[in-house]
Amino acid sequence: MKVFTTTREVQQYLAELRSKGLSTGFVATMGALHHGHLSLIAQAKRANDIVICSIFVNPTQFNDPADLEKYPRPIAHDTQMLEQAGCDILFNPPVSELYADNEHWHLALGEIEHLLEGEFRPGHYQGVTQVVYKLFNIIKPDTAYFGQKDYQQFMVITKMVELLDLPVKLIMCPIIREEDGLAMSSRNIHLTVEDRLHSLILSKTLNWVKQNFDRNNIAGLQIKAADAINAEDGVSLEYFELTDADTLQPASPHTKSVVALVAARVGKTRLIDNVLMN
Repeated sequence: MKVFTTTREVQQYLAELRSKGLSTGFVATMGALHHGHLSLIAQAKRANDIVICSIFVNPTQFNDPADLEKYPRPIAHDTQMLEQAGCDILFNPPVSELYADNEHWHLALGEIEHLLEGEFRPGHYQGVTQVVYKLFNIIKPDTAYFGQKDYQQFMVITKMVELLDLPVKLIMCPIIREEDGLAMSSRNIHLTVEDRLHSLILSKTLNWVKQNFDRNNIAGLQIKAADAINAEDGVSLEYFELTDADTLQPASPHTKSVVALVAARVGKTRLIDNVLMN
């Protein structure tokens, strides 16, 4: 696996590969890799000649400086995992390589920026689009792979690609879960043993809603789901919503595709999860 830390070097190498007609699949990460990330690498490998992964803890998408500070950065372990997964290129730049001083970015994303995650993490998706746009411009991938766990993020990036007319195909890959149902996340490392047990209420509730889904009782399902999560010790619910899978607007009996999305703090750790009803 080739490892690059500068834009110039990785662009030169990728230009050589493209001149040979090789296709590139890209997986953007903030590191602290787990099997969810590796599933994206595997899917990219199946469809592309070359797979490139970036590891960059992006400061502009953190609302809380303390959250940025404590974000795990096990780069040696991550590098080993990528090598074992058969990744071809790792791009691991320092902040100074991607950001200049006093840089300004604002993309008119519309209402989707302010719903759900956007309400609880104002400015978050401006930071996400800022860094993903930079990475797409540097790497120029044919296809980019993102996990379903960050469902709203995928929709925001899709919106950015449409607005800026970027020549990249986006693929959303299924959530990878632990055996007990917890969605894999880099943040799970912060869960205590007790937190870990309490966190299972999120996936259990999502599965219950899917099994009992009734288009004519969406409000009732949301209330029961919220009550179940709020009744769990150590869990503080931020939202549980059944929405249109294409717009994230509240679902109705006539909504074609519905997704249930949840965010909660378990102990001191914020977790998100979702499940598609159809």
